[in-house]
Amino acid sequence: MSTELKGSSARVQAFLSQHGQDFLVQQMPASTRTAVEAADAIGCSVSQIAKSLIFKDGETGDPILVVASGTNMVCTKKVKAATGLNLKKADADFVRERIGYAIGGVPPVAHNQNVTTILDVDLQQYDAIWAAAGTPNTVFKLHAQDLPALTNGEWIELAK
Repeated sequence: MSTELKGSSARVQAFLSQHGQDFLVQQMPASTRTAVEAADAIGCSVSQIAKSLIFKDGETGDPILVVASGTNMVCTKKVKAATGLNLKKADADFVRERIGYAIGGVPPVAHNQNVTTILDVDLQQYDAIWAAAGTPNTVFKLHAQDLPALTNGEWIELAK
């Protein structure tokens, strides 16, 4: 693993350090763009991957981050019932412009703007989870209990 980080991954590392975290952004030799690729590169289960999915609020057009377990599909009806948020699909241009990262490397932190965040309760069962760190081949390891403080997120049951 290389220690020299590209700009977007360095931005994630700076955010983590500025928020008192000693998590280390790691550049992997293989792609971590999908949850399966990330799990293969890291050597963990797919469900330990904390995938950051960006949606658009159907009412306001604001970005919404859902941090979901790598094996889970998001049930938008469950999210709406729990939060009142109407999730709509966000395209790649929206994600890059509003969040600041390309799909496949979106981290749960260090976005261009404040983002409403929903956290998948299924991540709480793991001692260690892994999240994208700004590029399609960088990740960082953390504990699920660190997510609310880092993201101001709310835990809900959201899996289909």
